[in-house]
Amino acid sequence: MSKAADIGSKRLISLAPDAWVQWVTQQSDVVAKEILASEFQWISRESDVLVKAYSNTHGDFLILNELQLRYTRDMPLRMRAYAALAQERYNLPTYPVLINILPPPSTVTIVNSYESEFMGLRAIQDYNVINLWEVEADIVFRQPLPSLLPFVPILQGGAEATVVQRALQQLRASEQFNQLEPLLAFFASFVLEIPLVQQIMRWDMSILRESPWYQEILTEGEQKGLQQGAQRQLIQVLRLRFGEIPQSVQANLENQSVEQLENLMAVAIAVNSLDEFIQSLA
Repeated sequence: MSKAADIGSKRLISLAPDAWVQWVTQQSDVVAKEILASEFQWISRESDVLVKAYSNTHGDFLILNELQLRYTRDMPLRMRAYAALAQERYNLPTYPVLINILPPPSTVTIVNSYESEFMGLRAIQDYNVINLWEVEADIVFRQPLPSLLPFVPILQGGAEATVVQRALQQLRASEQFNQLEPLLAFFASFVLEIPLVQQIMRWDMSILRESPWYQEILTEGEQKGLQQGAQRQLIQVLRLRFGEIPQSVQANLENQSVEQLENLMAVAIAVNSLDEFIQSLA
């Protein structure tokens, strides 16, 4: 697992792969045949999820799914590289898709292609862009799209307690999908007051620390140094929720133990403001 934004991407898609590939391609006859290895030897990072798909119209082809918490300016070049590497490795046409979970800063413009020119030579790579905040929550229930149920709170029209409750009911009705409940709670905390989220979920938010999803957040830290990794992941969660973090706060976190950082991660998920988190450091 190479970054926090990658958490559970393969798991999410693998739970209902046909529904997912039909949604990202907008082609009802597409079916998922296999989820392929997406680690390329020329680069150290993995793309999110590479799916081998099939349709009567196009035959076998690849769907490159890149899920990002927030779009960044380096995404066009990254999409160009991944699409080319996937096509070269598997010798199949590639359909790249970038799914952005949360809006980027207003100063960043999302584009759906990479273009460059050097010494008269041009490179162009188009890719499909799906911004989740532009997707209607109702479509998740109508199609249905069970892999998107945890994201319902941040979808268009999803920031309502009744809609979150509906998503929760569908997750709990399936043994296959009920494992996604903590992720639903996480995204619900972005749009609803924490007491209301607790009331809807009917459990203490500290349960997130014991969930597989939370543990995956710390996987990279465990591999590269527990304290450094936990600190980095905590800062990422804080930035995700509240934007840029003052250097003084980051410096304070450098002095925290792994156990303290794990406790602060739960605090970062539960609080309603950065000031409230800073108070917990006192």
